[in-house]
Amino acid sequence: MSNWVLQASGLVKSFTDGDRQVDVLKGLNLQLAQAQSMAIIGSSGSGKSTLLQLLAGLEQPNEGKVMVVGQCLSDLNGNQAAKLRNQHLGFVFQFHHLLAEFSALENVMLPYIIAGNKPNKAQQKALSMLTRVGLADRASHKPGALSGGERQRVAIARALINEPACLLMDEPTGNLDRHNAEQTLTLLKQLQVDFGTAFVAVTHDLSLASQLDTQLSLKDGQLVS
Repeated sequence: MSNWVLQASGLVKSFTDGDRQVDVLKGLNLQLAQAQSMAIIGSSGSGKSTLLQLLAGLEQPNEGKVMVVGQCLSDLNGNQAAKLRNQHLGFVFQFHHLLAEFSALENVMLPYIIAGNKPNKAQQKALSMLTRVGLADRASHKPGALSGGERQRVAIARALINEPACLLMDEPTGNLDRHNAEQTLTLLKQLQVDFGTAFVAVTHDLSLASQLDTQLSLKDGQLVS
């Protein structure tokens, strides 16, 4: 059995802009093993966000396929793909996308409840995750009462509560100052070891990229070393 948690093979993605076709990805290939970290860098408009959407199954490629823990996303219907994302993929974004009306604890609980767990069990697991990211004492605070670094740590706890095989991260340190960015990276690397989680970070942060296992650039629709 393959130890790849995420694979993309021959990904082609094009868009129509007026009367012309824009080729964003041109037969792109990617492989990510358990507990491996990968940084993908590239200029604005190079297709980084499109690639993440394809890896998450939120968009479909024109050609090629994406495999998550051995399952081909194009073989799944909408409900099956949503279940796979909930169980095996976590998401961390530049802007944390926490629900403002919910506490930190409630935000972290949500994916676990969606996965079918009872609220009391979800509360216990969420508090454990907040403890892991150093925010147990901020569990009852709503996002508006948290600093930017704290909100990002809540988002990381939420992304990891279902212990996914892989995290997909879009500029995870892009909205943080250098101190909080370094703290976030240190936390991610520790959680990578603790949970065996692989992660892909699309980033402009060369400092973050340099500390991940693999650094690739997205150029002319392909990933290059």
